[in-house]
Amino acid sequence: MCRHRFVQSATSVRDLGIYLDSDASTKAHVFRTVSSCFTLLRQIRSIRRSVTHPVLQSLVVSLLLSRLDYGNVALAGLPTRELSKLQSVQNAGARLIFSANKYDHVSSLLRDLNWLRAPQRINCKIAVLVYRCLHGLAPAYLSVDLRSIKDLPSRQRLRSWSSDTLAVPTSMLSTGALNSTHSLTHCRRPRFSDRRCRSLGHSVAGRSLIQFFIYIQASAED
Repeated sequence: MCRHRFVQSATSVRDLGIYLDSDASTKAHVFRTVSSCFTLLRQIRSIRRSVTHPVLQSLVVSLLLSRLDYGNVALAGLPTRELSKLQSVQNAGARLIFSANKYDHVSSLLRDLNWLRAPQRINCKIAVLVYRCLHGLAPAYLSVDLRSIKDLPSRQRLRSWSSDTLAVPTSMLSTGALNSTHSLTHCRRPRFSDRRCRSLGHSVAGRSLIQFFIYIQASAED
């Protein structure tokens, strides 16, 4: 006799280390990342008097920044409140390296460490991916969906057809009782700017690798 089994819904799921909430947001991922990073900082702080300053900085960079940067492309368009949580981890790491107080300003510390802030690190990762896709340096499963507006016949009569911008693909998203077609970009990131994503094509197209990183550095200083 077959017994019926009920599967309980989960509030978040994990795929390749990225946590995705039931409402297609990444609040759980941000919470877990921030929590694990502060745990690492407490462990590093307990041994900071036993290591030299270069070793301390290497520990923070290798253990902290690598965790913040992992999968951060999925965090594009996060609200400022969520980005500030990630930035607080970076600020704490910079203060730990320079033995600064809790309320000291970190702008000069981040500048001395040559660290990009959390939003800039996300934009830099996206720009690098777009650059690699446009120059044939990325896997096919990434570059196949990256299409220029010039390649879309439906855009030929629009003014934007003559530009080097990129088309933002749409995806199916169904949550709860909803069953309709939405743009995954708008559902997951209400504040994510399609203009920012499309403009990356114009920003990195036709640039050499050196020119591209000069562009990234100039964008970080703005």
